[in-house]
Amino acid sequence: MIIIAPELTASLWLICTALAIVGAAYLVFAAALVRKLKVGAAPALKSAPGVTILKPLCGAEPGLATNLASFCVQAYPGPVQIVFGVSEVSDAAAAVVPQLATKFPQADIELVVGTYLHGANRKISNLMHMVSRARHELIVLSDSDINVDHTYLRQVVAALAEPGVGLVTCLYRGTSDAGLASRLAAMAINHHFLPNVLVALRLGLAQPCFGSTIALKAATLDRIGGFGPFANQLADDYAIGKAVRDLGFRVAVPPLLVEHTCFGQTWSELVGRETRWARTVRLIDPAGHIGSIITHPLPFALAAAALEGFGATELGIIALVLVCRVLAPLQIGRESASREFSLWLTPLRDLLSFVIFLTSLLPGSIAWRGQRYSVRSNGTLTPT
Repeated sequence: MIIIAPELTASLWLICTALAIVGAAYLVFAAALVRKLKVGAAPALKSAPGVTILKPLCGAEPGLATNLASFCVQAYPGPVQIVFGVSEVSDAAAAVVPQLATKFPQADIELVVGTYLHGANRKISNLMHMVSRARHELIVLSDSDINVDHTYLRQVVAALAEPGVGLVTCLYRGTSDAGLASRLAAMAINHHFLPNVLVALRLGLAQPCFGSTIALKAATLDRIGGFGPFANQLADDYAIGKAVRDLGFRVAVPPLLVEHTCFGQTWSELVGRETRWARTVRLIDPAGHIGSIITHPLPFALAAAALEGFGATELGIIALVLVCRVLAPLQIGRESASREFSLWLTPLRDLLSFVIFLTSLLPGSIAWRGQRYSVRSNGTLTPT
């Protein structure tokens, strides 16, 4: 038990207990929104314009071939071109593309190698080389670690055809291999990211745009200046969405969940990636990021117990928080037949998320694809 002046102990206990209970209520609300998330069937299309899918690659991470193959078997009635891009001829991911072309001879596949760096954001630089090869009216770009079902393109195109929509993005759930770090990475998505985004959307607190999917007309991309204006942006996906909204269009988030593959990684890679994400959110929405402290009730429940002793009340609050935490990921698991849920890893995942949240509030550089960058207040990157 921590020994502090009785008056201060009582005040701290009350604050920690209140935050834990409010956080538990928040988790129940988030779980209810996850439960209401109904992934729709493939809609009927009034037209099927040509689509160019841009897939920037960097390294042959586990599951890459499977993830990329899911884009080669789309049940879409219009023409589909898939442009893969690497920034170096020696990139191991480049070897996967000819294999896909052989396996799916009906697919219109092309590989672009663009060695010139247009800015600090290597992904955007890659896209700037790739987009010059796009032949179709619609552009869909998606990260290499995303896996989709065969109706994905139909649903994205249908959402983009809605009046006033200028861009479509997609929510995603996490999947992993057998590694502990990758399981924790997937749990971060399913326990924290996805429920939090649903709450923010429901309350009108977020205008998201995710690298899982960014779909827009080629004409709209031209109107925002192509990819060039984002060549030094850390949050390139958010910046693209904002640029489209500034034109007066909506960014649609259809009832569609894609899968984000959390492949095997070291602990340092896990922490580095999640710290980069957290600092990105802090730059995009500083007030909202600070307010997200209520999404971490377990540390406050434990702190309250440490202040007053692990009595029945304190243990009951800890149990309540843990039960509320698992409601959303259990629902996600039922919807997707996922095995990413782990009761025993949940406390570890929550405490790690809280540490990363605290770390994100401190100044510091970020690690991205083996390179360290400093981030300016305007969100631009500078290699260090």
